[in-house]
Amino acid sequence: MRLRDVVISGALFGMLHGAVAPVRSEPTKGYFTMDAMGCMLLRECTDGVTKVKSISDIADAYPDSDYTVVADEFNAMLSALDKVGVNVFLADQKYYPVGHRGVYHTVGNNFFLSRAYMHRPGVLMSVMRHEGWHAAQDCMAGTIKNNMIAIIHNEEDVPKIWQAIAKDTYRHTPHAIPWEKEATWAGRTEGMTMKALQACARGEMWKVYPPTPLTKQWLEENNYIKSEN
Repeated sequence: MRLRDVVISGALFGMLHGAVAPVRSEPTKGYFTMDAMGCMLLRECTDGVTKVKSISDIADAYPDSDYTVVADEFNAMLSALDKVGVNVFLADQKYYPVGHRGVYHTVGNNFFLSRAYMHRPGVLMSVMRHEGWHAAQDCMAGTIKNNMIAIIHNEEDVPKIWQAIAKDTYRHTPHAIPWEKEATWAGRTEGMTMKALQACARGEMWKVYPPTPLTKQWLEENNYIKSEN
């Protein structure tokens, strides 16, 4: 595996992951497009986009849904994200291409949930865990503020079922698969993303998750950690 296969710029990952280049305050290609998503990610389109401060904000948006069972994990993740400077927003479906349920913007460090899907607690947590894992990968790459993103686990440590699902889901963007394999795993595993985000918030990311050999090499070369040589 090459170094660029474990550490990548957030801008490039965004293109591989479905995000787009800068656009103006109104989507030039209409809503439900990558153009509209880009406008939202850059915080230039804000109509129908509201900040989420706790599970209560989600519950208020969907009074017929019960979030009791997921409240503690959601709030713990939200608290950790807030400590590292990541904001979470609930946004109208018009900003998402068909099928998109959420997105983490590695450059702006903002996290967006699609209003069309979050009425289901299970979907809410799956998206929070998956996109939150990308925030943890952002943290692994030196600092959440440097626009880089790194894998956290050795690829062979990701259970084969999640590897297979990610390879199929992201077959059209194969360069994103190393990051998506573990995000897919985290998205379906209770507490996994919460633990990683809390480690990031405490400044203990590399203590709790020793960097993979290539990530460690990159961190040393960029003076985030001292070389042992």
